[in-house]
Amino acid sequence: MAEFIPFLMFLTVCLVLMAGYPVALSLAGTALIFALVGTAVGLFDMAFLQALPNRLFGTIENTTLIAVPLFIFMGVMLEKSRLSEDLLESMADLFGGFRSGLGISVVIVGALLAASTGIVGATVVTMGLMSLPTMLKRGYSSAQATGVIAATGTLGQIIPPSIALVLLGDTLSSAYQQAQLNMGIFTPKTVSIGDLFVGAIIPGLILVCMYILYVILFSRPTLQVEAELSEGQPSVDKLSRAMRNLLPPVFLIVAVLGSILTGAATPTEAAGVGAFGATLLAALRGQLSLSRLREVAQSTTEVTSMVFLILIGAAIFSLVFRGFGGEEVVEQFFNNLPGGIVAATLLVMLVIFLLGFILDFIEITFVVVPIVGPVLLAMGLDPVWLGVMIAINLQTSFLTPPFGFALFYLRGVAPAAVETSDMYRGVMPFIAMQVALMLMLSIWPQLATWLPELIYN
Repeated sequence: MAEFIPFLMFLTVCLVLMAGYPVALSLAGTALIFALVGTAVGLFDMAFLQALPNRLFGTIENTTLIAVPLFIFMGVMLEKSRLSEDLLESMADLFGGFRSGLGISVVIVGALLAASTGIVGATVVTMGLMSLPTMLKRGYSSAQATGVIAATGTLGQIIPPSIALVLLGDTLSSAYQQAQLNMGIFTPKTVSIGDLFVGAIIPGLILVCMYILYVILFSRPTLQVEAELSEGQPSVDKLSRAMRNLLPPVFLIVAVLGSILTGAATPTEAAGVGAFGATLLAALRGQLSLSRLREVAQSTTEVTSMVFLILIGAAIFSLVFRGFGGEEVVEQFFNNLPGGIVAATLLVMLVIFLLGFILDFIEITFVVVPIVGPVLLAMGLDPVWLGVMIAINLQTSFLTPPFGFALFYLRGVAPAAVETSDMYRGVMPFIAMQVALMLMLSIWPQLATWLPELIYN
């Protein structure tokens, strides 16, 4: 009976979260209730919770996590400075002569926003408010328009610098070291957030190219008029304006990623460069004021507080889970699975995909990955490959009807004339593309591992 308690803990947390209670309090509260009951019946030792202060102090000392508020600040600052609106107008000018030009513009701007903000909800809402009315007016069907917008909004999960990759990188780093220590390797190799950033570049670019190809071939407006096309031909003035709006954010993204790739800066230092660069861009565009700076700082503090409060709740949950022997139960369960590492990986991916319907990536990263990560990595999986696969898997989950978070975000800003069933139909091709990318990564893991090995030797 005692071996089922860890699974019962996990199930209870999911039920409590589905009931609508706050994530951090649900994790900590469920764990403490199980710990008290377990202590009363002699199945749990409260000494496990004595490690909590050291855990929290380790979080405070973790300089890598300083990148989280800095990247959040960068994303919020760019969002508040009207960068996205100007980018969409500029890209529409550049691609106005193509029949699918507006759709291509939405994909490219969505990818740039994903690389700039790394926040799925913000990207989906921003693109929905800006581009959905225009796409509908230009003759795109509701399914085509909402599908492109929702799919590009989720690119923030996989395109670096992504908050999801920052948190995944830190969690997988700890899991990788733990896996090696459990195997008796006392000089463990390390994996960093930079490794995960580099590993996600090629899969992210492949996904963007697949989106653009689909838009060109299948997502065309039905009421396109020749006059509109001729009016959309880019002029010298439009090209000049497009370059002025496009080059600064691209330069900022290249500076952040380039400093990491070349080893000139750690991810935390690069995040500082990004935050400063976003503030400088807002100032140069005349979008920086004391009230806006206060608004950005407040939003950054709120999101950062949420992330770290969830981290504290997850730390309590993992300690109690370990106290009930959860790690041994999970390891034994995976080792006894027919099919070995392939079956174990498929099962974990399926569980993460389903949990993506009810949990955000932060909870999954802090709760699920520390449980299953050490076991899968000890079985021989590459940590960079596993991180990229989890990110794409969560991206697919956030897009899948009827529970996908991206669909909820878009439904909140879409006109009433756009039916929910249209949104469901629109995202199906993009879900298929993401599944195809995961299959490609399964067959050719070098898509995720080759570039980090090349750069970091």
